[in-house]
Amino acid sequence: MREDLAPDRGWRHFPHSADLGVCGWGPTLAVAFEQAALAMTAAVTTAKVSALEKVEITCSATDPELLFVDWLNAIIYEMAVGQRLFGRYEVRIEVGHLVATLWGERIDPVRHEPACEPKGATYTELRVTRNQRGIWTACCVIDV
Repeated sequence: MREDLAPDRGWRHFPHSADLGVCGWGPTLAVAFEQAALAMTAAVTTAKVSALEKVEITCSATDPELLFVDWLNAIIYEMAVGQRLFGRYEVRIEVGHLVATLWGERIDPVRHEPACEPKGATYTELRVTRNQRGIWTACCVIDV
């Protein structure tokens, strides 16, 4: 699916040798980041992730592409350290500074049946753009 022809928000995966590409888009940069995070969660599990716990994340970077990689890596860190999955994301971005709230739950291997473990967001195929319709797109490859 091409983001320039898609609904005003959404996410998709794209193939990349042994890794996985995630892409999110939306009417704002924050929504594109949220959608990409949902794509990452969907790569790990197809099960519903309950909003039982809340985690706050902050990131800062000099440009949107670096901020995007930092954002995904912050989520991956929280997933690994807290043994959690997140199914809802709320992002606020102002001048290179991101503040986000993540809602999720501890991983239940039986119910969630994790398909992979994200190890890190990379600069491979990294792009954060805004098209002529004003839709933001944020994509990169995740090392799994």
